Amino acid sequence: MYLVVFRNRKHAGIDAAAYAADAQAMEDLARRQPGFRSFKSYVADDGEVIALSEWDSEAAARAWRTQADHAQVQGRGRSDYYESYTLFAGTPSRIHHFERTKA
Repeated sequence: MYLVVFRNRKHAGIDAAAYAADAQAMEDLARRQPGFRSFKSYVADDGEVIALSEWDSEAAARAWRTQADHAQVQGRGRSDYYESYTLFAGTPSRIHHFERTKA
């Protein structure tokens, strides 16, 4: 598994409808990419967003990063939407899992 964590803050006054449309289009496109496993996004009380995507491999995540439509929307993100962002990517060094057994 390869994990990508995208922390971001949007700047004031963005076109919320345009952002929502781009975000949905990118999620739909990512789900169709080879090696895609999952995507979830969370918004904190202070407005920061944490988006998590899981991929089969680093190669799959890198292919997504350079996918043409995604690259175009990344540019729009920098020019039109984000005040700041930080991306963390890698293979987790430890994974702990708990699942309650059904009685």
